[in-house]
Order: sequence, then structure tokens, then C-alpha cells
Amino acid sequence: MTRPWFRRLGDGLARTRTELRGHLNVLLSRGPDLDARFWEDLEDALLQADMGVTATSEMVDRLRDAAMREALPDARAVLERLGAEIAAEVSVPGDDPFDSGPATVLVVGVNGTGKTTSVGKVAKAAAATGRSVVIGSGDTFRAAAIEQLRVWAERANVPVVERPHGSDPAAVVFDTLTEARSRGADLIIIDTAGRLHTSADLMAELQKVKRIAERESPYPVRVVLVMDATTGQNGLVQAREFDRALGLDGVMLTKLDGTAKGGIVVSVARELAVPIVRIGVGETADDLEPFDSLAFARAIVGPVDT
Repeated sequence: MTRPWFRRLGDGLARTRTELRGHLNVLLSRGPDLDARFWEDLEDALLQADMGVTATSEMVDRLRDAAMREALPDARAVLERLGAEIAAEVSVPGDDPFDSGPATVLVVGVNGTGKTTSVGKVAKAAAATGRSVVIGSGDTFRAAAIEQLRVWAERANVPVVERPHGSDPAAVVFDTLTEARSRGADLIIIDTAGRLHTSADLMAELQKVKRIAERESPYPVRVVLVMDATTGQNGLVQAREFDRALGLDGVMLTKLDGTAKGGIVVSVARELAVPIVRIGVGETADDLEPFDSLAFARAIVGPVDT
């Protein structure tokens, strides 16, 4: 039997929660006083979870203000408010490109982020709800990616459009949209070749792919970045470059189960100001789910020890 998502999420974020909760419980063990050292150490704990300097500083400032304004009695009362602050920080307004009506979604990212697997998982989940989905295998640089996406398409029972290894990715996009129109598909998901954010030529090629999609698609074209959570702040640098080149509409964060710095979710939401639409905490299709800010905050903070 498949574990409920909140259980999988909690298990997947266990490394981050254990690390962060350990720091928070050290704060509590020193006593209830809300002195300068408490606030400094709280900030350090959040920074060590990779939540980013700006987001951390502002969350601590809001908690400090709340402690004064509402006369919060002690450290425990402050820490019990932390989850709500984290949830607010990662709640970015915006639609989910995969679940907000007919769309063509270009999925981008560097190699090794789990991009192709994520395309397959999202396609399978969408098809299971009754949507008509077509996948485009636009990562023509890796023969393994074409085969990998074919396997996922079979699992999802959705058509995949592909061309031989080494073909022009823009041609795959054209073919995919032609096939989607003929089938009346309402969700078109196109995998793209992983590329370094520092390669101007490869980023220019992605921009060409987006232009072709916008010209041929019967639906709005959205761009979603897949980011490996284990890369932390380095991944955030990559994300900024993709956003600058393409204009991101959403982010999928994978491999959160592989890091003790799951606070990178906060950094991404804060720095990019685009919705986090999926998070992954494992290898199976059920381990990539729509992002819920409150569930994430509860899973990352956990209960404070008594």
C-alpha cells in the first residue's frame, strides 16, 4: 500500500528536520529568555538549513516584532510560530502550469537534476486524472534520455513524440505540437536537453525552442525549471540564469530526501519569486507531488521537543 503523501513528505525531509530541530532544541535547552543570543542563534540555525540570508533575516525580524507586539512569553512560543513564518515565505502567488488549464510546458534544467524523470512523473499523474497528455522528447543530445522518456510514456499510457539522437530540438517541438493538435491534447509537456547555465549558445538554443513553441502552440507556453535540491545555493545561481533567459513560470525541486538543507526551498521561493509547483522526495512516481507550503513547513520544522 502506498504511504500517504504527508508521510512520504515527512520521511523525505527527515534529514533537514533532524538537523534543524536539533538546533532549535538547543535554543530551548538554554532557557526561555528571548535575549540577543537567542535571536542570533535562531538566525544561524535557519542559515545552516540553507534558507538564505535575506529570507532568514526577515523571518527572524518578523518573529522578533511579534514577540514584542504580542508579548510572546518565551522561546517556545516563538519557535511554535516558526512554521507559519516558513509557510508564508514559500507561498508565492501564481498558477501551477501543469494544473491550471490547457498549456504547453517546456521543462528545463541542467543535467542530473532529474528533469526527464520529472516529466514522466508529471505526465503520468496528469493522465491519471483524465487529461489528454502528449510528451515531446526534446532532449535529443542524450540517447538515454529518449529511451528513458519512452519508458515513462508507456507507464503513463500517453504518446511521446521523438526524433533520432542528434536531431534539432526545435523540430521535435514542432512535431510534438502538431501531434498534440491532431489528438486534441490539453497538456503538452516537452523535455529539453540539460545544459549548463553558463553556455550562451545552449541557452540561445533554448530561447529558439521557446519561440517555436509560442508560435505553434494552441495554448499558453509556460517554462518550468527542475532543480536538484542537493545543489543548494549553487542551484539557485543556475536558476537565476534560466529565469533571466527564459522567464520561469514555476520550479520543481527534486531530491529533497538527499539533503539536510531543505531550506533551499525558502531561498528559491524568495529569490526567484515564482511558484514552487512540485517537490520530490524519492524515486517513485508518487514521490513527486504538488507543493503545499503549510505541509512543507510542518515537515521541515517538526514538533519542538518538550
